[in-house]
Amino acid sequence: MIPRLYCPQEISGRHIVLAPEAEHHALRVLRLRAGDDVILFDGSGGEWPGRLREEGRRLQVELGAWNPIEREAALAVTLAQALPSADKMDWVVQKAVELGVARIQPLEAQRSVVRLAGERAEKRRAHWQQVAISACEQCGRNVLPHLGPLLPLASYLAQAVEQGGLRLLLAPAGGTRLAALPRPTGPLTLLVGPEGGFDDGEKEAARRAGFQPVTLGPRVLRTETAGLAAIAAVLALWGDF
Repeated sequence: MIPRLYCPQEISGRHIVLAPEAEHHALRVLRLRAGDDVILFDGSGGEWPGRLREEGRRLQVELGAWNPIEREAALAVTLAQALPSADKMDWVVQKAVELGVARIQPLEAQRSVVRLAGERAEKRRAHWQQVAISACEQCGRNVLPHLGPLLPLASYLAQAVEQGGLRLLLAPAGGTRLAALPRPTGPLTLLVGPEGGFDDGEKEAARRAGFQPVTLGPRVLRTETAGLAAIAAVLALWGDF
């Protein structure tokens, strides 16, 4: 498999000098050398095949023709995930990107164990963005999913009312089976609670915002499992699986 490098700078002409971050990743992480083939993408769509070459002390890429290929899911899925504990959000972001989500929205709920604000929240968002970039490099996606800022659940629900589309609240009990729902005609949002789930007030607020409770079966899944299982399920039912 040809290594892929994310290059957010403008890619044009016959050659491009890699940004320091991409150069470090190519040389120190992937252990690439001059003469190796690579694929570049800038996150907005399409990719460029290329070959590494040394130019002085910098690493350049000799570019081939732009390839408009995309590997996006047929169903535009937003994962609205209440923050799990420890570093589980890294796992959620990585696997959600690999599965094909279009958007990831981190949320703060009443029972969220992790609490982030201000500079700490921005640093974690930047870290999750890097996790998403690495996942795109690995899985072949050329469009970076949108990663929203951390929002309180109430603020997010106020926005969700205006967004439209099918909105589903993952509920361990009392929800509709996914297979019983009609095929969505537009985007789909999956709302996932933290460890311990949403409290009763949050569930009611989600229902008022148009979120329909759904179940993933008789077993209770962990928060870091539930959203990923739901993404796989909806893509199997209505997407490109």
